[in-house]
Amino acid sequence: MTRADIAIVGAGAAGLMAAIWAGRTNPNRKIILLDGAEKIGRKILIAGGGRCNVTHYVVDEQAYAGASRNAIKKVLRQFDVEQTVKFFSQIGVKLKREETGKLFPTTDQAKTVLDALLREAKRFSTILSGHRVDEIIDKGHQFEITGNFDTIQATKVVLATGGKSIPKTGSDGRGYEMAQSLGHTLTPRIFPALVPLTVPRNHWLRDLKGITLPVRLELWGPTGKLLESFENSMLCTHFGLSGPAVLDISRYYLDAAAHDPDIKLTINWLPQWEYDQLAGMFKKEREKTALQWMRGQLPERMVKTLLSQLFESAEPNPANLAINQLSKSDRQRLAKMLVRFEVPVAGDRGFDFAEVTAGGIPLKELRLSTMSSRICPNLHFCGEILNVDGRIGGFNFQWAWSSGYLAGISV
Repeated sequence: MTRADIAIVGAGAAGLMAAIWAGRTNPNRKIILLDGAEKIGRKILIAGGGRCNVTHYVVDEQAYAGASRNAIKKVLRQFDVEQTVKFFSQIGVKLKREETGKLFPTTDQAKTVLDALLREAKRFSTILSGHRVDEIIDKGHQFEITGNFDTIQATKVVLATGGKSIPKTGSDGRGYEMAQSLGHTLTPRIFPALVPLTVPRNHWLRDLKGITLPVRLELWGPTGKLLESFENSMLCTHFGLSGPAVLDISRYYLDAAAHDPDIKLTINWLPQWEYDQLAGMFKKEREKTALQWMRGQLPERMVKTLLSQLFESAEPNPANLAINQLSKSDRQRLAKMLVRFEVPVAGDRGFDFAEVTAGGIPLKELRLSTMSSRICPNLHFCGEILNVDGRIGGFNFQWAWSSGYLAGISV
């Protein structure tokens, strides 16, 4: 039987951070870091297209969902962006800010980030890869950790097992079961976030595959209230829609749709225009046809597809008439297609393609100053296992750094 002062289960971003700061706070303790994967940090390596978007230039609680934003704020302010940049500089990773506000390593290689974290974590802890934990038993004054290895006894445990996103990297949701066995609960729903959305198999949107363009996606309640809006790049694909704008709004759509089938997701293909503005302009447009006007705004293949959907069987083809010669209903249909097109969402691509998990352990079950359990003494949490998920752009990594830091210095 192996004994340790601290056992950290999960060696992803949050777990590595917890190990580093636990060691920095007290180098004399024995820290063991366990991970079921043979190769540590696969999620870090694939993040940001292999470049690892470490954080964002401006991070606040408004970029997150799940737990109350006030609770999230309490954690983020304990280890903010400035401290994150300083920390990575200390371990040999210089960050650069891009136009989007995202911060990447100057090497543009995620391996730079992972290697530095592993190097620093190994100064203070024993990292055991390929050690899959099956059960954690609270024995009162210590925990017994069992799995495909000799039993480990630890005085304190940090659960940093992640959620269920991209399970091939090791995030298979097993941590939720461990937390429940130690007395914790889960949110009613655990579902994919930052995930591509699908449309019906034969829908014409799939014919636009390969087209990328800036759009504004809007989520509307059944009474017509605007619930969420994201403006960013979108990619049309063979299965539906992806890209930053889609990933950002996906968790809000999936959460709302689970409670109300009358939720609507719309695309504004021309985010510089609002519906009333465009309809008013169309009423006055005497020179250009719909085809001519749209060619100046959108890719040719998209123009032809949109117009064929609007005027497929009409004779003569309204697309060849000056826009102000169209009937009022045709002008309205054209404006609605361009700036308030309702997406027929069939579903999402699931945890295999989701960048993060929505739902998890409620923050109300933790003391946020220490990330310690209110239910099970000497148990701490950090990272994606908790009910916090952020927008695309480094926000989820910042949650890992902030919560991992707090768990590490407190454990």
